[in-house]
Amino acid sequence: MANTEREERPERPAESDGTAHLFRALGRQIKVLRERAGLSQKDLASATHCGEDLISAMERGVRTPQAEFLIRSDTVLNAGGVLVAAVEEVRDALTRSRTRHPGWFRDYARMEAEAVALHDYSNQAVPGLFQTEQYARALFAQRRPLLDEETIEKRVADRMARQQIFERWPLPTLSCVLEEVVLQRPIGGPAAHIDQLRKLLRIGRMRNVEVQILPTATEDHPNLDGPFILLTPKGRKEVAYTEVQGHARLITDPDEVRVVSERYGIMRAQALTPRESLTMIEKMVGDR
Repeated sequence: MANTEREERPERPAESDGTAHLFRALGRQIKVLRERAGLSQKDLASATHCGEDLISAMERGVRTPQAEFLIRSDTVLNAGGVLVAAVEEVRDALTRSRTRHPGWFRDYARMEAEAVALHDYSNQAVPGLFQTEQYARALFAQRRPLLDEETIEKRVADRMARQQIFERWPLPTLSCVLEEVVLQRPIGGPAAHIDQLRKLLRIGRMRNVEVQILPTATEDHPNLDGPFILLTPKGRKEVAYTEVQGHARLITDPDEVRVVSERYGIMRAQALTPRESLTMIEKMVGDR
């Protein structure tokens, strides 16, 4: 994507409304309180029932601390109400930051954040919602024409922020069908590759998520038209989203959505079961 073209990904919380500054400052506060309490990131993650990578991302201002996390952390870190005091401001900032997306992406971004179900077919890379920060950064760094460092960091932050869908309650129903080659391609190098496989395992073991691998040896394939996402917004009918060569399309026509949905159903039937798929990933991790 040329740098002269319009932004093809949601922007980071705008500097003009102060949300980015707030989240970075809050992340630094969490780090100081954690270190003062003598806890590692792993210790805090265990005590607050979230992932260690999430703690790291929040401390760096890449991910937004949710109100529930701040309330739990305030007690765990003996912060004396410092983090609880930021809850209302964080909620307000999150509300304002939801308007940060460019117009072409705004409808999809809003629906994704509130989706009750989301199903992803990917044939080139791990879906954005499942990516590690290192994997996402490698993808953007390798994009041609080259992106500048500021744009890369902005897009990585955007992608990580979207993963807050895993922290919502009630949990949305999530599934993905991945081509086997996606697992084999070592985007970002061996270390980034193995971390990404491990993250797929962690996500795939969640109660509300099913990850399925479509073997390369499969002889029949109902969808050679590229990746897509099927999404069911709260209180609305299912829609489809595609993005090819920098061109995004939100599909709402029922007949078109039905075709995409049928293709997804056939691919799920052809793919390995979720249990078989996790076993395949576990073997790949063990072989490295």
